[in-house]
Amino acid sequence: MSQVLRERALACRSVQRRFRGFGSTCNRPHNRRPHVTTPAQDLHIQHLHLQDRLRPATRTAAATIGLHNQRISAQTVRNRLREAHLHARHPHRGLDLTAGRRRNRLEWANAHIRRCLALWRGVLFTNESWFSLYRADGRQRVWRRVGERFADVSIVDRVAHGGGGVMVWAGVCYGQRTQVHFIDGILNAQRYCDETLRPIFVPFIHDHHVMLQHDNARPHVTRICTQFLEAENIPVLAWPAYSPDMSPIEHVWDALDQRIRQRIPVPANIQQLHTAIEEEWTNIP
Repeated sequence: MSQVLRERALACRSVQRRFRGFGSTCNRPHNRRPHVTTPAQDLHIQHLHLQDRLRPATRTAAATIGLHNQRISAQTVRNRLREAHLHARHPHRGLDLTAGRRRNRLEWANAHIRRCLALWRGVLFTNESWFSLYRADGRQRVWRRVGERFADVSIVDRVAHGGGGVMVWAGVCYGQRTQVHFIDGILNAQRYCDETLRPIFVPFIHDHHVMLQHDNARPHVTRICTQFLEAENIPVLAWPAYSPDMSPIEHVWDALDQRIRQRIPVPANIQQLHTAIEEEWTNIP
């Protein structure tokens, strides 16, 4: 009982000191900015941005009225979202996978999941890839102190349009690879047949008896290309739409790009880039 009385006496003295010092029993003033939004508005702001993940904070601020009919700032919106552990980050650039496309990819995977290894060894995975002379691939890092973000030692020069580059076509299968073919200009169905399939792929398939895999890019699925493959009796592996990332050759392109960037010296012009691609393509184990 005495403990309760002692706590009450301390509380009363605290209230008396607050009243004598500030003329009021309200909480003491503080240096923090007062909230201009109510808890209900905070939840509404979070709900808006969870419904539309690309919604800018400025739009929410313009449509929200805070306490005492005050306009709120975009920074206030960001603060409320940060309190809910929602942070603004660069979106991932991915394929436009609708529900139907996801379903088609899953059906294709389920239909081929029981395919034995011997059959997969008989598939030649082909594709085109663009290699820029200068490219920021996100792997490069710089060691710097606080405040050195814009120091000369912390800046990597960026060349407009990557300084040029080359388009490459090639194919890989189990234990084998085709030669690389450099494509100048725009690739259409006729060039795809005349420059890659007829001189490179047809002899390769006759020697190794493999099935062709290519994605559903426009030059690959036109009538000219389809009729050519039928005339040559070349089997084609059915491939789901919007699924270039499912092909293992994408990993080979990434490995080739890393080997090119690690060369000493790094290619400085298009001709050196040509040479580096040809050499590193044959050196990939």
